[in-house]
Amino acid sequence: MVLRLIEENRPLDEIVFFDTGWEFPQMYEHIEKFEQFMGRKVTILHPKLSFNHWMLDRKIVARKGDMKGKVHRIGNGWPSPSRRWCTREKVDTIDRYAGKAVRYIGYAADEAHRTDAYCLKRKRYEVIYPLIEWDMSESDCLAYCKERGFDWCGLYDLFPRVSCFCCPLQRIGQLRKLRKYFSDLWAKMLEWDSQIESKRGFRGYDTVHDLDMRFAAEDRQMELAI
Repeated sequence: MVLRLIEENRPLDEIVFFDTGWEFPQMYEHIEKFEQFMGRKVTILHPKLSFNHWMLDRKIVARKGDMKGKVHRIGNGWPSPSRRWCTREKVDTIDRYAGKAVRYIGYAADEAHRTDAYCLKRKRYEVIYPLIEWDMSESDCLAYCKERGFDWCGLYDLFPRVSCFCCPLQRIGQLRKLRKYFSDLWAKMLEWDSQIESKRGFRGYDTVHDLDMRFAAEDRQMELAI
């Protein structure tokens, strides 16, 4: 989206990236490469408190019941479809920074349905969806970027989508690949999983340790089959 906006000389005052602290290391390399290619800096925003703090250390005070007004839990635990505290922090941080500025949002043409939910939530500012305007699908966008030399160090050769490496909303196949090809990141997830007080699980009712045992068993089955 940004590449084409600049190529078409569309108004673009600032390029903003929210760094969750849970990005693939390759994403930072990508941003540096992008800055060099475009000759423009990317403004990198950070949460006021780290996502690890929100997940592991935040003191949560009960709003009702016998524990009302008292700390009843430490840490939000892993995000989930119904507890997307990470997304809320990201959006709120960008909203505070951008104020009433017009936003370009990179929803692709094949995810136009997402605009309805976004429009219902936004306030006080205008949103433009250039990729939908240009009828560019996700695959069109990826091809467009690769033609200009951007390959995200191979991340999109492994994953259909790239977000936080530890996102619980990933498909099981993506998590399996993460464990196989990024053992250092998987080790971090196992460490955090051990520290989480809330035992709500990582993906559904499964913890990261449950998934690790499942994937290990699958690997053994594959070895026996060979």
